[in-house]
Amino acid sequence: MTPAARISAAIEVLDDIIARRRPAADALKDWGLSRRFAGSKDRAAIATLVYDALRRKSSSAFAMGDESPRALVLGMLASVRGLEMEEIAELCSGENHAPARLSEQEARNLITFDLDAAPDWVSADVPEWLWPSFSASFDTEAITEGQALAGRAPVDIRVNRLKSSRDKLLDDLAHLAPEPGAWSPDAIRFLPGPDGRGPSLQTEPGFFDGAFEIQDEGSQLVALLSGAEPGQTVIDLCAGAGGKTLALAALMRNEGRLFATDLDSRRLAPLHDRLARSGAANAEVRVPKNRGHEALADIMGQADLVLVDAPCTGSGTWRRNPDAKWRVRPGALAERIKDQAEVLARAAKLARPGGRIAYITCSVLPEENDGAVETFLGKHPGFAPVPLAEVLATGEGDFRLLARFATRFGLQLSPNRMGTDGFYLACVRRGD
Repeated sequence: MTPAARISAAIEVLDDIIARRRPAADALKDWGLSRRFAGSKDRAAIATLVYDALRRKSSSAFAMGDESPRALVLGMLASVRGLEMEEIAELCSGENHAPARLSEQEARNLITFDLDAAPDWVSADVPEWLWPSFSASFDTEAITEGQALAGRAPVDIRVNRLKSSRDKLLDDLAHLAPEPGAWSPDAIRFLPGPDGRGPSLQTEPGFFDGAFEIQDEGSQLVALLSGAEPGQTVIDLCAGAGGKTLALAALMRNEGRLFATDLDSRRLAPLHDRLARSGAANAEVRVPKNRGHEALADIMGQADLVLVDAPCTGSGTWRRNPDAKWRVRPGALAERIKDQAEVLARAAKLARPGGRIAYITCSVLPEENDGAVETFLGKHPGFAPVPLAEVLATGEGDFRLLARFATRFGLQLSPNRMGTDGFYLACVRRGD
């Protein structure tokens, strides 16, 4: 396919995404299945065009004066790809599957691409209804944070201490231009290429051997700061596919007891193979028999640490899932807040006297973060916040600089502040 034909295809896929309010991955998959002529490079290029257009959906629509899929793609070519109007016009010839020629108004808008009068939420590319919450979280840095969340994400891996070291993996993966992470001692980063994609790490021998897992550095960091130690009884209460379970196992050096469970048993399915590959020998997966079954009933009140990677809107991962931010609705936020209260109440029953709950989200919205912790503390007077200075005082490294990103009860990471996804962590302790 020619570059112009790929642009036409991206417009077509975007039309499907917007009209049917469906995930971008589903629309891209269906498009590829129905057009067998498109090779893997074509499909990858089209996907990058689609995701880049979704990243800047609001600002492109404002600058182009049009919310159509065509306008979003044209605006993205100017704002993200940095193409001049003349270059875009050459791609829009209307011939050989290229988009139709530019109108005079489109050409003028591409030349000026004026956002001077845009509302803040448009400049930040954040949904309008979420802007009050988003701006409350970041105050004067809200527009900059929104723009950072509209950027492309790097690919991070976590070195599995049970099988390798960061120095060894930096050597093993030198052909892929790795960089050591800035914060987590186990992080290695790969920057996206011109096509917006990182290297194919899952084909590397080290991945098959369990030497590393793909995991954002922010996710690694909040797991590390949760306070898991060798010999403890630790529970990963919302384990899902087990990214943080694997990180906890490595931090515990296979000493102690580690339990992983999730209310949705289907999400746990990949964890068994991942644990076997990682060499984690102290982890036990507890699969609930049904929605109301408590798979951890026999260890109530025994956990030194309960890690709650809570269900949330995922607003901190918009770099990786730009379509998700335009699909989330107020009702979904209210539902997630309800889920968070329920899982925290469950965690309270599992923690021993003196035990800790580490509450984590991949959200930047205060209602899901400090708000959830405040609600929990109000309903559970036997728990108190763990001071952030104590959370940061780990033997894994000097994390005192992170105190400048403190919230009322915890810590808010973000792409603009740290180059990570937007993770939140707060720890509370049950009284003796």
